[in-house]
Amino acid sequence: MFNRIINFWRKKESDESGPGVQEMLDMIDKKRLPKHIAIIMDGNGRWAQRQGLLRAIGHRAGMESLRDIVKLCCELDIQVLTVYAFSTENWKRPQEEVVVLMDLLVEYLNKEMRELNEEGVRINPIGRLDELPQPARDALADAVKLTRDNNRLILNIALNYGGRTEIIDAIRAIVTDIEKGCYKASQIDANLISEHLYTAGQPEPDLLIRPSGDYRISNFLLWQLAYTEFWFTSTLWPEFRRYHLLRALVEYQRRERRFGGLKSKS
Repeated sequence: MFNRIINFWRKKESDESGPGVQEMLDMIDKKRLPKHIAIIMDGNGRWAQRQGLLRAIGHRAGMESLRDIVKLCCELDIQVLTVYAFSTENWKRPQEEVVVLMDLLVEYLNKEMRELNEEGVRINPIGRLDELPQPARDALADAVKLTRDNNRLILNIALNYGGRTEIIDAIRAIVTDIEKGCYKASQIDANLISEHLYTAGQPEPDLLIRPSGDYRISNFLLWQLAYTEFWFTSTLWPEFRRYHLLRALVEYQRRERRFGGLKSKS
């Protein structure tokens, strides 16, 4: 089983490293990179099934993709990377798969957080974290404490996250503040709502990447994605590497972002 995975990665590396990656790097304007990239990490289970493996192996393979993408974001000086790791709807999956996902989260944090800390990555979990299993909460708390002073890259890990629940939580917090007399209902505007989201103080995503061939946002960052550029690929997340992110960045820089306005005249 593991020989099959090793051979798969060797083939991927020979197909998509070297000149292809360097060519993409040469095409990128480092001055026009997105400040915030969001990724829906999708396709782990399908990748495993296509390889004749257990779904758990697919989730583990997806950890390698995350490691590579975080490294590239650090190299490119991306400010924020938000990854969709576990949604509020994912609790509907078989219990054994949920347990595997939570165990892999703990394993990832315990294995990676010291290196992430050395790279200047600040780990910032978002979502209804109090509903996660205690080992996951403990591992997250340790990672947050270790990396809290870092500012090279903010790594938002969306866990037990849903875009609708985020907005609901923001509204509840605003109503509570109104009841306390902090401000009036007439003062509610887009800025106030943004200040009460899980991503408060961060730039909104410039680029959303969705692997696996699906064309939906799956209740992810519903408020924040108002003017985000989308990039879809049929590549499954365990196959996603820096080559694919660089392709997305090249395409992103070919687009004109008008934010509802007209094309500027040169």
